[in-house]
Amino acid sequence: MESARPRHAGPHAGHRVLRGIALALTAVLALGTAGGVAAYVDLRNQIEVSDVDALLGRDTLEPQAETEPENPDDPFAGRSLNILVMGTDFRDEANTELAGAGDEFNSDTTLLVHLSGDRSRIEAVSIPRDSLVNIPACPRPDGSSTSPQYGAMFNSAFAIGGGPEQDVTGAAACMILTVEALTGLRIHHHVVVKMDGVVDIVDAIGGVPMCLPEPVVGDTRYSDLELDAGRQVLDGETAIQFLRVRKGSGMGLELGSDLMRIERQQAFVDSMLREVLAQNLLTDTPALYRMVQAALRAMSTSPDLASPTALAGLAWSVRDVDPSDIVFESVPVVDAPSDPNRVVWTAEADRLWEKFAADAPLDEPEPSASPSDAEIVEDGDLVDADEPDDSDQAGDEADDEADDPSPTPSPSVRAGVCA
Repeated sequence: MESARPRHAGPHAGHRVLRGIALALTAVLALGTAGGVAAYVDLRNQIEVSDVDALLGRDTLEPQAETEPENPDDPFAGRSLNILVMGTDFRDEANTELAGAGDEFNSDTTLLVHLSGDRSRIEAVSIPRDSLVNIPACPRPDGSSTSPQYGAMFNSAFAIGGGPEQDVTGAAACMILTVEALTGLRIHHHVVVKMDGVVDIVDAIGGVPMCLPEPVVGDTRYSDLELDAGRQVLDGETAIQFLRVRKGSGMGLELGSDLMRIERQQAFVDSMLREVLAQNLLTDTPALYRMVQAALRAMSTSPDLASPTALAGLAWSVRDVDPSDIVFESVPVVDAPSDPNRVVWTAEADRLWEKFAADAPLDEPEPSASPSDAEIVEDGDLVDADEPDDSDQAGDEADDEADDPSPTPSPSVRAGVCA
């Protein structure tokens, strides 16, 4: 089974969402009074700094010289950016209340986001946590180094780098090195988003409405999620369960697929952005401040991004991106030959990274490859993939449809709006 084709943002989400993000930050920062200065200091203090460049021994991508423009400056203007976004389920006190006690310290969700140099495109690629990959040796904050891992689950790089101390900077550094080794790309910035931060953001906007095509019930051994079909408004704690649950019934939960969960997460994000736009938070300063504060408090990031003004400038720079140039993709995968519960990347993944490196559009047409050219990545090496004969296709079609763990959700699920 291969992942879905590139998916574009809905016709109304696009630049209005990004403009809203930029204006939200800018409005809070530009109050022009002593209260405005206090707001800036408060927001700046919400962001946790994670200096992976110091740990990795590399130079930071320095912002351009600061100016005093009417609109916020993009501190990295003219340069394409690769930003690794990691959602973590590590069990600090707040996250233990959400997910129960445990020693988990993984990146539950990972996105590689590319901003084109001319800021005309935004492209995000989801990396399945169940991918089998090679993880390089990673430096630790205590001066030691981890051992390379071969054929390991992708998301374990976070725990390996974090070590027994569960150090977020070490965890992010190892994830960055792993993604760079797998893709050949330079990761310029990173953001780690904490699970409890998502709860605060959702509650700050009063919940996220979604339209569910069928009841969604989590396996009671792992979750108390229970949602009826139709329109539902998810509060923070319900939302985080909806985003994380992998076992139960409804919307592919029976399959326990990480790929299906990625589709569910994309549907939720689409619905949340629509809700932010519908509320017109820019005219409601207290609500706006609560949302921005919750978002920044959930973040751990590199020093050059750990500034509300830098974030506002970066968001402002992409305010006019056409919706057709906002693309969501997942790494193309197939079932791992060594484990049907894991996946391996196909050779198609290399084309994604080549386009990022060339700052070329992801959905630019490619020459068709014959089935015999298909390859997969197993334990870091390219190997031939077995393709079924045409004569077998008709007989296996019904089984394939039933077994495919990554069906594309219906438009109503993506939009989160009931017909």
